[in-house]
Amino acid sequence: MNEQKENKMGTMPVGKLIVNISLPLMVSMLAQALYNVVDSLFVSRISENALTAVSIAFPIQNLMIAIAVGTGVGINAFLSKSLGEKNKENVDLAANNGIFLAFVSYIVFMSFTLFLSSFYFKSQTDISEIVTDGEIYIRICALGCIGVFMQITLGRLLQSTGKAVFAMLTQFTGALINIIFDPILIFGLFGFPKLGMAGAAIATLMGQIFGTIIALYFNLKFNNEITLKIKGFRPDIKTIKRIYSVGFPAIVMQAVSSVMIFGMNNILLSFSSTATAVFGIYFKLQSFIVLPVIGLNNGIVPIIAFNYGARHKERIIKTIKISILSAFIITFMGMVIFHTFPGQILELFKASENMLKIGIPALKTMSLCFIFASFSIVMIAVFQAFSKGFYSLWVSLLRQMFVLLPVAYLFSKSGNINLVWWAFPIGEIASLLLAIVLLKRLYREKIINMPD
Repeated sequence: MNEQKENKMGTMPVGKLIVNISLPLMVSMLAQALYNVVDSLFVSRISENALTAVSIAFPIQNLMIAIAVGTGVGINAFLSKSLGEKNKENVDLAANNGIFLAFVSYIVFMSFTLFLSSFYFKSQTDISEIVTDGEIYIRICALGCIGVFMQITLGRLLQSTGKAVFAMLTQFTGALINIIFDPILIFGLFGFPKLGMAGAAIATLMGQIFGTIIALYFNLKFNNEITLKIKGFRPDIKTIKRIYSVGFPAIVMQAVSSVMIFGMNNILLSFSSTATAVFGIYFKLQSFIVLPVIGLNNGIVPIIAFNYGARHKERIIKTIKISILSAFIITFMGMVIFHTFPGQILELFKASENMLKIGIPALKTMSLCFIFASFSIVMIAVFQAFSKGFYSLWVSLLRQMFVLLPVAYLFSKSGNINLVWWAFPIGEIASLLLAIVLLKRLYREKIINMPD
């Protein structure tokens, strides 16, 4: 193993290391945000019902990503810690079992989604156009979701060994393919058939699968720290347990947002389908703020895990401090943008007068949660790096299930939709307080007595 590359996360100055590892990941997360938004931008040109269908479908897509990202978090923590400990056998076990788990996740998720998609849409609305468009879109996405699982997993292998630039390139390549083919396949440009909703789904799959191919090439060509093998591979139960000891709480934590979106969609549908479309727009647009912070998280997990394995206390503390400050700056800028240009943002989606009336106060209120979320999101990564996945889970559960949804439901009973949006900043303040308590406990248990 190359000694210099092996020790980069333990020797490079912390500020430079975070930029080196996290900046490409933050940029790649912006590419992921494009995945989230591009379909909605073009689908809104079909009809508002088509936009609502994509918004209702998003929890299923988010659940798919939750399984892939959560498993990737477990792979990342185990693989990076093994690198810090110079345990090549465990590094390879983490990588190869991670790819195996991606295939298993694809088969399971695809089967359930194809079977339950009709029931899912009909349980939320009786508007036939929304149901039909939604079923077409999500069934195609489910059939080809191997691209999601493999692209994220292979990207995590690159991130875990410090090759974040390659992970960024895979995300951007996939996003570019999606952006190019979305209008072509939706509206039938350049001689292609006009496919509507099906075209939006196919363009998304094309981007994900192409990104997977590029990510596989980068791992085989440049990722010398790991050895991928198909011949003679056998699943290792001990490794899988270690991956999911961190990964399962991360999956649940990510999946909680799907439950939250599903619950919010149902609450908002009691007002109007337009309110649901507004929420869908907000949730996808806020990914341009939140996902770069998650990209920062993806970078600091291997940095903290490596230095935890190598027992570098001061580097861990400095990484946490820089990450909190960086996240706050990003989220504060996002809040300012949402407060300053809410109407212009909604008009990108062909917003009607009714949508603007509902959406402008919605975007202003919900975006207040950004500055509170910055600390909680960084803490989620810190807890994961120390294999305290359940700490991350409790922060997320409090924020999106135990506080946000109940408060939104209670406020909806007033009949004033503008009150419902206040559930978001209230939920973030609650999770911020819990994250502070858990960080203090983690510091006492894992960091304060660590020999440097």
